[in-house]
Amino acid sequence: MPLTQKFEERVVRVEKPSAHFTLLRNEKGDFLGVSEGKTAVFDHADDKAIWKEEGDTYCHVVSGLTLDVSAANDEHLALNGKSLGEDGSESSVPGRFQPGHGPAHLPSEYLEQIRENGWVCLPSILSPHAIEELQRVSCTGKWDPEELDRSLPTLTQSVEVSRAATEPVSLWVMREYMQCREIRLAHRPGFAVVAPDDGERQVGGWHSDYPYLWGIARNSSDGNRIVPHNALNLVLGVQRNLCVTEFKSENGATCFKLGSHTLGQGPPPEWGSGNAHREEGSRQARGLPYTGSEADVVEAPAGSYVIYDARTWHRAGVNRTNKKRAAMLQSVVPMYIMPFMETSRPYKEFLASPLASQLTEREHIELESLLVSRIDGPQGRFAITMDEELSR
Repeated sequence: MPLTQKFEERVVRVEKPSAHFTLLRNEKGDFLGVSEGKTAVFDHADDKAIWKEEGDTYCHVVSGLTLDVSAANDEHLALNGKSLGEDGSESSVPGRFQPGHGPAHLPSEYLEQIRENGWVCLPSILSPHAIEELQRVSCTGKWDPEELDRSLPTLTQSVEVSRAATEPVSLWVMREYMQCREIRLAHRPGFAVVAPDDGERQVGGWHSDYPYLWGIARNSSDGNRIVPHNALNLVLGVQRNLCVTEFKSENGATCFKLGSHTLGQGPPPEWGSGNAHREEGSRQARGLPYTGSEADVVEAPAGSYVIYDARTWHRAGVNRTNKKRAAMLQSVVPMYIMPFMETSRPYKEFLASPLASQLTEREHIELESLLVSRIDGPQGRFAITMDEELSR
């Protein structure tokens, strides 16, 4: 079946940055930053933790404070000739700080964008090494001829999967946007690989994501979930989609109706819902879902995170090239929303793998908090997991 439908979506292009800031981590993985004119380490990466590398110095972007790199050891830093310890304060025992790939813009700028528009792109937020490794695992890029083995747990394929899941700037943006420090992955991280289109394969219809599920729920006559109105306008979830390969309109980049998160309803039936287009033979019977000018396609370089409010209407694109495109999909919810799938078992599998020893203490803390639903109460901390027998 040849492609006869026109693709008229508006293209929103996010360019690859020409430069990135630097994150400075101590051996535990905490972030060196500046607060109230003093250096310290923090468990998160907001504007306080953003540095610009300038020759043999690091300049704090917000305060202008400058650190010198020790001539004897490039992992030791000094402020006004005095060494910084592991906690970021002046110390006679120098701490070790590793510079790493940071954002292209201040985290506060990303937060402002998602608050204003309901979506934001953190372009090339992952390092080139991480991008290449994730392409290897997803069998894309120069590994395109190979086939992804979906029987293997995603987290145990490469440590870069866990590092991507714990990327600190995107975590901070999501926590601030959802106004909740404790956030969870609603399902395990997984690769979504869109193969070149053959004119016959099914294409997913329009929907919103967990926990809204407009367009793919079956608890009302038209397949749309009715979400109770809340006066606080609580954000019940966001999507954090990693562009493992470059996302372009012609290679199946995600299609959106940007701004639809404010409408309080799902996509119209005439756009082609997820329910309708997942049925066998739907493409032959209905053609492709809506591809008109009221829709948007976000193009972004590989290694970018596209974060959007889960109420936003969207669908997978149609890959009109001869190469696969890949994303790593992550639904993220506040701790008071029930996860969509069990995530503690994948975490347990990861802990049993040799990859676990490659994470820093901070990355371990973040990964556990994302994958293990737990409650802290008077009797202690309890993990909330599924019982297989009860599930059956």
